Amino acid sequence: MFFISKMQAHNLADYVLKHQEDDTIDKTEVKKLIKQGNSIDIALFGRMVADDPNLNADASAQVAHSISTHRVDNEYDYFTAIDDLAPEDEPSTKMIGVVEYNSSTMYRYATVAVHNLVKELGGEKEATVAAVAEFAKAFIQSMPTGKQNTFANRTLPDAVLVTIRRDQPINLVGAFEEPVRTIEGGYVKPSIQRLEKYADKIYNQYVDAPEKAWVIGMDGQAESVNLNGLLQGLRDALIHDMENLAKE
Repeated sequence: MFFISKMQAHNLADYVLKHQEDDTIDKTEVKKLIKQGNSIDIALFGRMVADDPNLNADASAQVAHSISTHRVDNEYDYFTAIDDLAPEDEPSTKMIGVVEYNSSTMYRYATVAVHNLVKELGGEKEATVAAVAEFAKAFIQSMPTGKQNTFANRTLPDAVLVTIRRDQPINLVGAFEEPVRTIEGGYVKPSIQRLEKYADKIYNQYVDAPEKAWVIGMDGQAESVNLNGLLQGLRDALIHDMENLAKE
């Protein structure tokens, strides 16, 4: 399996058409064409070619597995499929099964190395800004695709924290090393409080606070905005950085 962008495919096709008659196709030139014109998904998530590492593309994004912030007990949905028109001498039940599921308050984390993304996109600064904003929007709004009709999993986050850092990415999953417990009410509010408290601890003990930050559904940490405001603030900050990069 080999990932390739549309631009790379077109460039390869043009090169082959130009050299098909004289049969002077140069493997080195072909590899250069494959390295140029990465699509956004390749630039974000990388490409590995075991047979030729020179064709690899470094991933600019890291996405962690979602975890529950508290203890979770699985539930079981028993179901059957019955043939309403089955003959009397045949059993009507054709299938019996169980779907295992649970419902939990989850913590999700992802980070994008913008300095690497702009390099993998060939220095295209506008494309880099657009890619980061679309990645953030998709990460916030995306829904799991499995079992959509069975569970109607149309939920959006109760809280979002987006930060820009220049030192290193900080995953705040350690906030839930001890499961959140609640006697009355749900898990969302205490999970948010735990996350804010842990972030303050990390910022005070190990690293500085982020250069810029935006929050949705949280009281502290940063400027509180809606989704459109968050994405616009993120774009503006990245455009400013790209302009400074161009001056350098």
